[in-house]
Order: sequence, then C-alpha cells, then structure tokens
Amino acid sequence: MSGHDARPREDPVPAEPEEVVPFETPDVYGAYPRLSDGQMAQLAEEGTLRRVHPGDVLIREGERCETFFVVLAGSVAIVEGYGTPDEHVLRVHGPGRFLGELGLLHGQVAFYTAVAREPGEVLVLSVDQLRRLVTRDPVLGDLVLRACLGRRALLVGQGAGFRIIGSRYSPDTRRLREFAARNRLPHRWVDLETDEEAEALLRRFGVEPEDTPLVIWRDTTLLRNPSNAELARLIGLPQLSAANGRSDLLIVGSGPAGLAAAVHAASEGLDTTVVEAMATGGQAGTSSRIDNCFGFPSGISGAELTERGVLQATKFGATVSVPADATRLDPRDGHYAVCFADGSEITARTVLLATGARYRRLTVPGIERLEGTSVHYSATVYEAQQCRTDPVAVVGGGNSAGQAALFVAGYTPKVYLLVRGADLGAHMSRYLIDQIERHPRVKTLLHTEITEVIGAQVLEAVDLADSRTGQRRRLDVRALFVFTGAAPNTDWLSGTLALDDRGFVLTGAEAQACSVSGLWESQDRNCLTLETTLPGVFAAGDVRSGSVKRVASAVGEGAMAIHFVHRHLGHTPAPGSTDNPPRTRPKESAWLA
Repeated sequence: MSGHDARPREDPVPAEPEEVVPFETPDVYGAYPRLSDGQMAQLAEEGTLRRVHPGDVLIREGERCETFFVVLAGSVAIVEGYGTPDEHVLRVHGPGRFLGELGLLHGQVAFYTAVAREPGEVLVLSVDQLRRLVTRDPVLGDLVLRACLGRRALLVGQGAGFRIIGSRYSPDTRRLREFAARNRLPHRWVDLETDEEAEALLRRFGVEPEDTPLVIWRDTTLLRNPSNAELARLIGLPQLSAANGRSDLLIVGSGPAGLAAAVHAASEGLDTTVVEAMATGGQAGTSSRIDNCFGFPSGISGAELTERGVLQATKFGATVSVPADATRLDPRDGHYAVCFADGSEITARTVLLATGARYRRLTVPGIERLEGTSVHYSATVYEAQQCRTDPVAVVGGGNSAGQAALFVAGYTPKVYLLVRGADLGAHMSRYLIDQIERHPRVKTLLHTEITEVIGAQVLEAVDLADSRTGQRRRLDVRALFVFTGAAPNTDWLSGTLALDDRGFVLTGAEAQACSVSGLWESQDRNCLTLETTLPGVFAAGDVRSGSVKRVASAVGEGAMAIHFVHRHLGHTPAPGSTDNPPRTRPKESAWLA
C-alpha cells in the first residue's frame, strides 16, 4: 500500500488507537494535542515558514531527528516503512499539530517517515530554538513532553521500528529483546520457530537460521547478532566518548538515585557524566505504575518517570551514555578512573555508585532452560503481550511483585500471586494490597513456594508446596514472573571497597570502621554519611547497605549525595587550581523545564 493510496482517518477526528490489551483501552489522546493560537504565535516568533508539496519528506525513518515541525496548513502523514511493500500510515497530522516523538528530544534516529500529503505550510524550528521556548513556557514544555512520551508508547505498542529475528531459545535473541525493551525502543520480534515471516525474511537476505539473531531495519540495514552497543549506535543512543573523558562527577547507574543526583549536580555546575550498563531507569524504569511517588497523585509509569529524569538531567548539561558496562574502579592520583568493558575509561574527581540491585534468580529444578522465554525477571509490555490467553504466576511479596501482578492482569485472564510469607502486609504497601484484593483476575496464594517448574521448551506448570502443611499441588501456568529479593550490582567492586555480607556497599560510620587505619585522619574529617571506604566515592539508592528500597528514598539519597560531593570537593582542589569550592553556576544547556 502506498502512502498516496492510503486513506487514514484525518484530523480533527482522532484515530482509533490500536488495541494493546484485550481487557482495557489505554488513554492515548494526550499524544496528539492541538496547539493553541498563543502557542502557535510563540513558535512563529522563533521558527521559519516553509511551503510543502505532496510527497515532500520532512522526517525520514532511520535519520537523526533534528527539526521540530508544526503543521500550519495541509496535512502530513506519519508512515512506517515508507517506500517499501510493507508501508502503512500510522497517523495524519493537520493544522495545529506538531511532528516528533521522544527520539526528537533525545537526538535519536526517527522510527517513521513524515511526508506531506497535500500542499501546505509548516513552521520549522531547530531543537535548540524549541528548547529556548519551552524553558520560558513550562506549559508548552509539558505539552510537548507528554505528547512525545505518548507517541513513543504508541510506537512501541504498534511494533514499529526495527525487527529482531531470532529463536526464543537463543540467549542472544533474549539479550537483544531485553535491551530494546528496557530502553523503550520501538521494535518487533519475529520468532524463528513460529512466525511465518521469519523464513521469508531469511530468504530475502540470504541468511541461514543458525546465523540469527538478526536486526533488520527499513529492509536496508542488517546487523548479524549485534552487541548491545552496536544496536545502540544504530538507534542513536548516546555513547561514551572515544577519548578518555574527565569530569567532576561520574555517576555509575541511572536509576532514580543516579538520575536525581545528575539533576542536582549538573544544575549546580558540576561537570557530570552518567553511565549505564543496560537502560536508564533501573528497576523502577520497568514498573508499569508507581502510585506512591511524591508529586504524581494519579501515579506515573516507571518509563515516564525515567524519561523525565533523563531530560531534566540533560537540560542542565549532564551527559548520559548507554550502554557503558563498568568493570573496574581504580584510585588514580587523588582522582578515580572507571574502566569499561569496551576498554574505554573515564577519570573523575568524585564517583557516585548508583548501580541499584537486580532481582535474585529463583533456584528451583528446571528453571534455567526457561529463563527469558517464559520465566521473566521483569514485567514490561513485551513479556505481558505473550500471555494474552494463558494464566501466569508472579512470585514475590513486595511492591514490585504486586505492581507486576496488577500490570500483567491487564493482559491475561488469570494471575496467581505466590507469596512465601503469611501476610502481604509484611513487605507490600497498603494501596497495592487493596488493589490486589479487589482485582477479579488476581488470586493470592500465601505460605506458597515453588519446588519445580515443568516444561521442556516453554513453561507448562509449576509445582507448589504449602510451607505450613507440606501439601503439594501443581498449577498450570504458561509464564512465571519472579520478584524475589534483591542482589546488588557490585561484582565489579569486590576487593576495591568494603561491602556487607550480602554485597551491598557500606557507607558512613560502617565504612569508616572498615577503612584503612589513618585514612580519615589524613582527610582531616570523618567519613561522610553516603561515602564509602574510598574518600570521594559515594553510594546512593538500592546498591547502598541499609537503604530503603523505594523510589522516593532513592531520589532523596541521590540528591543528598551531591551535598556530600560538594563537601568533599571543598577539601579536594581541581588539578592546577588553588580554588577549593566547586563551580556553582548552572550550565546554560537546557531542555524541558
């Protein structure tokens, strides 16, 4: 179908959204706001007018987004697969609408093509011009941000973007799917075992099944079993500089603690770099809804909270790089060098460890062969969409398990919440318990442990045992979501600084007690509250021993850590300088207020 033959529904009647889940219709209309006359006038002061003709391409799929377009007259179609046999129209924008989604704000490549359907006019602004405007007008900034977030969610739900072709039993296929899902990249998985499209694509590109997984985009770009870094480069995710970078503060990890720290540090003028091994947001970024986050009375998804945090940090000039897998921390001439898996390194005056924690693997017979196919340690839309008609089980008694159970219940007819303890109230917030008890598709089984998982290639059932009576039963489920305790991401720090018996980073008085004799006397101070056994290296959030495993507390610790960074830098002058205090004038680079 060509873009000119297509007859999509036009504005002002909103297009029917593609149904994402069988039990509820999501509210997506915030993705397509119409600008007011006043907002159009503001944009016109900065932008330039351009005449367009039918067939003019304004945004091309696969090319970096660098321009903000507002439709003044005529209409512009948003097309996936433009110029290919699979071309189809996703949306049509009329006067008063603007083009762009989240990739515009992050400098990523476009996941669609925008092409004029009829003669008209558009207003053209650079991203820098847009930044200046939205900084002055937070209402406009929030409108643009919400629309871009909503449009990215729609692209993800529609399976737009690149395709991953591979076997569900392949570890590399699972790795690529997880990386794409965690980074909220629009893509579609083509299952080598069950999808008829897979064979046709392999023939078209002359690839044997054993050479998969493949990443295919626009039928012109093919990557054979790419690394996460290669996929990131294709999409335009921010990369580490090839040269050895230097900064005032290096933040390792980009969950709520790391992003909050980046916002505060960069806004106070510190040269701030954030590195992340997998995806911004950490565990919080995979949460479908966080209802007890301060300032969001109607709740907020982990993805939206993450994107807002990233944009706010970059607004003040922080750089965020994904993926960057830290492998070593070395003291070096009063500073610290962090080395990465690709051989690069960054040297900084101070380091904040905010690598968070991961859910512990469930160790029961038969589970390893099913991990990544029907046993999952996160609950995003990608995993949930595989469970549309089958019952599933969620293991865990904390907030993450409760949120996952409620989220997956929107996709599947039955969810069993398996809890080892006697009471949900021991580790779960009351608001979640109330929702779980009221939900007709969620059934809670207390005093319950999994003893074995059944299934050769996909999960067929789980064997359960009652911890009080020893009674056993078999539960027929087709997917298992595991949220049982947290293991810190600190393997790379072992032997470098003090950890507790579970691997979490010791800070404050506990760290000082484990420090080398005379260390803090030489610093002429005590170990600061969030400081580790290395002066100038701090820890915040879930990775820290004794921390409260909640989003709000992680955000607070991240912000508080910057106070201690300033105090440390007051004792540590910059190389070649006699001035102790760090810079406090915020950088002028800005995005959304």
